[in-house]
Amino acid sequence: MSRYDSPRLIADIGGTYARFALETAPGRFEQAASLRCADHADFHAAVSAYLKSVPEGRLRHAAVAIANPVEGDEVRMTNYHWQFSIEQMRERLGLDTLVVVNDFTALAMAVPRLADHERRQVGGGAARDGSVIGVLGAGSGLGVSGLIPAHDGWVALGTEGGHTSFSPHDEREIVVLRFAWKQFEHVSFERLLSGPGLELIHRALAADAGASGDALPAPEITRRGLDGSDALCAAAIEAFCAMLGTAAANLAVTLGALGGIYVGGGIVPRLGDYFDRSPFRRRFEDKGRFSDYLRAIPTYVITADNATFVGASAILQSQLRTIEAAPTSAILEQIRRGLEALSPAERRVAEHVLAHPRAALNDPIADIARAAAVSQPTVIRFCRSLGCEGLSDFKLRLASGLTGTVPVTHIQVTGDDSTVELGAKVLGNTASAILQLRDQLNRDTIDRTIGLLNAAPRIDFHAVGHYAPVALDAQYKFMRFGIASNAYTDARLMVLAAGVLKPGDVVVIISSSGRINELIEVADIARERGATVIAITASQSPLAKKADIALIVDHPEDVTTQLPMVSRVLHLLVIDILAVGVSMRRQGDAGDAADADAGERRPRKAAGARGTPPGVSASLPYARLTSHGRR
Repeated sequence: MSRYDSPRLIADIGGTYARFALETAPGRFEQAASLRCADHADFHAAVSAYLKSVPEGRLRHAAVAIANPVEGDEVRMTNYHWQFSIEQMRERLGLDTLVVVNDFTALAMAVPRLADHERRQVGGGAARDGSVIGVLGAGSGLGVSGLIPAHDGWVALGTEGGHTSFSPHDEREIVVLRFAWKQFEHVSFERLLSGPGLELIHRALAADAGASGDALPAPEITRRGLDGSDALCAAAIEAFCAMLGTAAANLAVTLGALGGIYVGGGIVPRLGDYFDRSPFRRRFEDKGRFSDYLRAIPTYVITADNATFVGASAILQSQLRTIEAAPTSAILEQIRRGLEALSPAERRVAEHVLAHPRAALNDPIADIARAAAVSQPTVIRFCRSLGCEGLSDFKLRLASGLTGTVPVTHIQVTGDDSTVELGAKVLGNTASAILQLRDQLNRDTIDRTIGLLNAAPRIDFHAVGHYAPVALDAQYKFMRFGIASNAYTDARLMVLAAGVLKPGDVVVIISSSGRINELIEVADIARERGATVIAITASQSPLAKKADIALIVDHPEDVTTQLPMVSRVLHLLVIDILAVGVSMRRQGDAGDAADADAGERRPRKAAGARGTPPGVSASLPYARLTSHGRR
């Protein structure tokens, strides 16, 4: 088994524990450690704490399996407060590659790689070769995934099947569902098939039996249930296993998983032989007309300790193969074609870039020159030989070729930059940040914000310093809709204005850091007055925590060396999104009203006719806009 050039960091992040290991060779995991998430402020702090405990040495590649859907660059955990940008985290950790995937997608990818002793069959059935496989498991939540066979391997499904609606099977489960309804409007399978779910089942059965006593944590319920010392705990575990059988059967018929259903997670493997005797398999096969169909499908418990690590490693390796091949990278192909025409020194730079494209993307010019054994001017000449203005322009083109899009990254402007390079960096940084913001904004939050703004009789925009122009721009845009809007940028005036707000009014506070005391005071006063507070600010900031709605814009800039150029653009864009949303909402409202009284309304003025305010669609009568704004 050949060792890697450098160890690879592999992580499995759940709602309670963060597990880490270094993979030194395929399937060989060393320096494993499990850290409590609650002991660390965020994901970066947990990774840093782990890395301090292992031998020093640069890590180039990492794979993270996390109990959360992964879409785009921004990761926000469902069952915990951690959140981070994948690209920014890669940069902070100094990695060439950082792959982040759903933990059950990783677990699914491990299934084809399990040895016989790393799984245990429960019940009958036989797997059909080349068929779909289902994977589920309970821990802090309920993970669900699947594997679809492909000509050269498997395609893993990233799903949130744990949030499908729970369906009771018998009277006991109806009792549990009714108890859960007292706490949750929607009861999903995850509400019951998880650590917190086992506790909820126990409380429900205790309430139904009229039993009194303290609520027990899931590990204690499991211990008492398995040793037979507590009949109520035993009943809770029994109900849990039966419900899991229902969920597994639903997954099997949904996917057509004739290749088998695999059960992982942190709970079931700890139940040991009890799970084999539990109602799980009996419930799995109890599917009415489809009982025979399910009897033929085998079910397995995954017993491997590092199954998620194995799957995450497999996904990372696949990603690295794709990067190394890089058939779609136009600039790498250009380098390959032009090798013979380069000078010997420039060819060494080219060969270094071809061998280590990710390192060339991130390393400073001094490191590239040192690795290629050339001078720094030679690196610049090599870049210009490809038609690039300089190293920064070359890196932008290289990143676009490797990722298929403009990279979400920030390249520092330096005093040595030419005017062309400076312009390319500013525009590149802005474009990258805009793409990151696009993936970061929550659609539901935007929709709620637009609804509140559309209905508000008055909107106040508050900002200070470099962000004052954003508030003034917002006031101008919303006043064009006939909405009473004000922009406040003086600290004393902001406090006075907040003191006269009324219920139904909306205050929009714009702050990059979210830590300005004057703005936090405005939020407190506004909420006391019954107004709604919307913050356009950084995540986890004091202002975000005080706001009724927080629109997150995370883009740190060093304001001690330059104006906050990019972040101010991002805040202006958020205002534009809200303004466009309110405009569309009002057009829809106006259209509905027009349809209702089509027989009575008078002909509208043509577009651009006198009396239509600048920037307001002529299809919206100004009187109607004004009445909406003042309702």
